Amino acid sequence: MAHFRWRLVTLLFITAISAASGADPTDVLLPNEKLKLAFKDDAPIVYITRNSPEWQQLPAFWNDSTQEVVEPNTGAKITRKVVKIKLPLGLSTAPVVPAENPLTVAKWNLGKKLYFDNILSTDNTVACASCHNPAKGYTDQSQFSTGINNNLGGANAPTVLNSAFNKLQFWDGRAASLEDQAQGPPGNPKEMFSGKGDPWTEAITRIRANPDYVKAFEQVFGHAPTRDAAAKAIATYERTVLGGNSIFDRAEAAMKKRVAAEDDGGKPEMKGVDFAVAIKDAVTKKDTNSLSALGTDGADADALGQRLVNGRNLFFGKARCTTCHIGENFTDNLFHNLGVGAKDGQLPKGDLGRFGSQPTGHKDPTQMGAFKTPGLRGLKGSAPYMHDGSEKTLEEVVEFYDRGGNANPYLDEKMRDTAAELSGKGTSTVMTVSGRPIIPLKLNLTKEEKADVVLFMKALEGDPVDPMVADPTKFAK
Repeated sequence: MAHFRWRLVTLLFITAISAASGADPTDVLLPNEKLKLAFKDDAPIVYITRNSPEWQQLPAFWNDSTQEVVEPNTGAKITRKVVKIKLPLGLSTAPVVPAENPLTVAKWNLGKKLYFDNILSTDNTVACASCHNPAKGYTDQSQFSTGINNNLGGANAPTVLNSAFNKLQFWDGRAASLEDQAQGPPGNPKEMFSGKGDPWTEAITRIRANPDYVKAFEQVFGHAPTRDAAAKAIATYERTVLGGNSIFDRAEAAMKKRVAAEDDGGKPEMKGVDFAVAIKDAVTKKDTNSLSALGTDGADADALGQRLVNGRNLFFGKARCTTCHIGENFTDNLFHNLGVGAKDGQLPKGDLGRFGSQPTGHKDPTQMGAFKTPGLRGLKGSAPYMHDGSEKTLEEVVEFYDRGGNANPYLDEKMRDTAAELSGKGTSTVMTVSGRPIIPLKLNLTKEEKADVVLFMKALEGDPVDPMVADPTKFAK
């Protein structure tokens, strides 16, 4: 009883400080370090990248280990638990983690619980996982998501997979971090909110009525549940939703091994044999996920290898995919107007894209109708595609790009045949606001080339997200 009174007095004291600073106590509270887990019990989570000698030694994605550290209050050397995340092959750099939100096991457990819990929605029917379901590629595999009261959203739910590497979140980039993004859906009347008051105040009130949540927030953050802490916890979980080790990644590794063995000073260049080695390795390891993405049992590895290297060369060359899809996650993290949804030269009404989310005083007209370049890993589970879910298959996506997208006054220059526009040899009924014709750049890919580009994109399918992360019943101990 005395402990309960002490906690109540502490909460009232912190609430008073929060009120004095002008902050809503359901949004932000200052921590009481005495409520938090002891340093020795607060296990951190760390990323191990491939350039670390330890990477080769780790047996799995999620690895329980220990570390010797100095206890900050006493200066004593202690041993405490640490979880080491082995980044999948293909991801050589670790996601950026905000200094104010370090990864810990307790925080990860709390964030995962919140991610799968309907408690954030007004009527307890919708969770983060409702639209970003691990069993569906961390999407819902629908053109538009169904939210509270069976409301349909207005955009396709992007995958959470590797979202830790995104520089901005949401299709229009309106959230600067995963912490920002996590705060959006609970306040959206089409997604999770159907009340009359402040959505987060209502959500935190529901969470505070749950003793298990109150205890967990106190141990992690040193105070009662708040919006700030909930966002940090959910973001912590989402930073472990990582995917890689695709056939492409393994083929690259096979190429480097082959070139090193040949030792002839030749330029590293991927060949069909490298993809064939990766496919045969997948057969040996019974990697049905990667093989099923390619539609093979591995018997045709050599022939597929030749098609895959052709698709790769097209992807990086004639098909111009790397104009936007670059880097390990295959995105430039920028925004482009492709003309998605445009008809008769006009964008859908209200489809402002990045322009609409930019703050007043920083509006860039070239960003009208521009949406974020998505990463290309995990495509098998994240259909349909584009920000409006209008393309059902990868084949349809390639056809869209082959014709140069859809003409509209703000079509990205990377999608346009600027030479024809400037020479006056091309004609178009769609003009820029300055009167310059808009002529989409056609790729003129053959039927076989289109098929090989699609096959290459399917080779970016990696391992399923680790069960420790994806299984809603598994929590760290």
